[in-house]
Amino acid sequence: MLVPVQITFRNTEPSEAVSADINRRIDKLSRLQGGIISCRVVVEAPLPNQRKGGLYRVRIELGCPEGQVIVNREPDSRNQAHQDVYLAVRDAFRAAERQLEEYSHRRQGEVKAHATRARDRGENLPSGENLPSGDGEA
Repeated sequence: MLVPVQITFRNTEPSEAVSADINRRIDKLSRLQGGIISCRVVVEAPLPNQRKGGLYRVRIELGCPEGQVIVNREPDSRNQAHQDVYLAVRDAFRAAERQLEEYSHRRQGEVKAHATRARDRGENLPSGENLPSGDGEA
């Protein structure tokens, strides 16, 4: 299924190579997680006065039938890998894939429910131990 894609570049000229990489990753996401109906990607380069050591930011908004999945990858200033736009895009799409999996599980009702412990239900209590009655008596 072809997903309508809007790619925006901020503080930099549009790049055909980066756009092609983004489109390839969107196609992969739509094959893995069906139901994506729209996609908007913003690639923000560092400001001109921050060229050296500046980090790319990538924001992905995926429209799904019952909501949106939004990934806003703010780079960690300690990790200089996001000086490379391709690594910033890769990390953002990895996060998008994880969020889409969570969205899919919630949508299908596969959210993990924690089992109630036997002690919380009052079962198998050692002899002589009583549950609090709620009237102030123990």
